Amino acid sequence: MPDLGGLWSDLTDLVLPAGCAGCGGRAAGARRGFCPGCAGELESLCPAPTRPSPAPPDLPPCVALGPYAGALREGLLAYKERGRHGLARPLGALLAEVVAVAVGPARPVALVPVPDTAPAARARYGDHLDRLAGHAAARLRGAGWPVRVLRPLRALPRPDSVELDSAGRAAAAGSAFRLRRVGAPPPVVGDTAVVVLDDIVTTGVTLAAVSRILHAAGMTPNAAAVLAATQKRRHR
Repeated sequence: MPDLGGLWSDLTDLVLPAGCAGCGGRAAGARRGFCPGCAGELESLCPAPTRPSPAPPDLPPCVALGPYAGALREGLLAYKERGRHGLARPLGALLAEVVAVAVGPARPVALVPVPDTAPAARARYGDHLDRLAGHAAARLRGAGWPVRVLRPLRALPRPDSVELDSAGRAAAAGSAFRLRRVGAPPPVVGDTAVVVLDDIVTTGVTLAAVSRILHAAGMTPNAAAVLAATQKRRHR
């Protein structure tokens, strides 16, 4: 994993009384939400390319911190669904490591988080990806990277993907986002790398849909960076 500095302290400072977000334990040393064992598990993950099969058209090269399992899975669930907002800082720091691998040598970067729908943001007391993007950007800036967080998209209501087949999920994702301002000039120039951020990649249809809209607006993504990649289940 790239060394952006201070990751261990992000994972293991600030006492939280709710126990470890990774394993649920309350052992001594569980501080920023992860016990030493789970913090070590997260710190040992190495960002690597990932691609769903089949990959949807327009999916940019994607890098994930690790599989959607173990301490990473439980930490994401605690952050998104159980109100553990203090996990935004350590998870954002991990996401910064993924961005660094996705981009390569340091260069100007524009981070574009996949937006929450308004109801989801209200339920989570704020857009969860936007919080992660802010912490990721701060970590990268601290390492000397010129980074901006762009929010050119808004999310529209869509049906629960659990009720849809693969074609239905692709169609729903394709109509789920809009540009905030139609006809605005592209906000990125020169050698700036545009990186789409999400927490989890499963089929890739959301990242592909966002990438198509950004491409049409003159902001073609160079890569996508995610924290976790699900493993496709094979039906026997």
